[in-house]
Amino acid sequence: MSQQLSVVETFHSLQGEGLHAGRSAFFIRLGGCTVGCAWCDTKHSWPADSHPSRSVESLAREAASAARDGAAFAVITGGEPLHHNLDALTAAIRSACTLPVHLETSGVDPLSGSPDWITLSPKRHRPPRPELLSHCHELKVIVHEPADLLFAEVVSAQAPQAHWLIQPGWESSEGQQLAVDQARSHSRWRLSLQSHKWLGVR
Repeated sequence: MSQQLSVVETFHSLQGEGLHAGRSAFFIRLGGCTVGCAWCDTKHSWPADSHPSRSVESLAREAASAARDGAAFAVITGGEPLHHNLDALTAAIRSACTLPVHLETSGVDPLSGSPDWITLSPKRHRPPRPELLSHCHELKVIVHEPADLLFAEVVSAQAPQAHWLIQPGWESSEGQQLAVDQARSHSRWRLSLQSHKWLGVR
């Protein structure tokens, strides 16, 4: 029987943040998250049973259609996508098209699926698993207050292979100043901004 996943939404837009910002991307937002970030901008995704179930094959077909329309990669996001086993979804996408598969995760669950790119956005109140730190390609730490910078130093030391990005919390003036200062003063850190919000695109 085909695997069914709770899906909040799918859409083709631009990646708004991180190292791949500005590139055409097809997003699959899965439902369910127990991480509980107070600043989360997709809290509607938290209850998995509030969203329709879809087969991995239907999601893969939609990814293939987005590829024909110019998408450069597929992004599996959430919610917290690793609350689900992603083996079948990544396999289905690869069977349907040649899009690289990117995963955006907080790293609280074991890694599943076979993503080509892992963006790890760890949370101070729910630290990530060591294997996600050692496997991620991109470490993106959200900053609201000085304690977040200390956390960024701790997790980055465990992810020497990754690109390090520091991102201010949305509408956090303190976080913005801290992130700018961190990127300016430390050559390994790069500033990441939520450009899709500035542009008003999905």
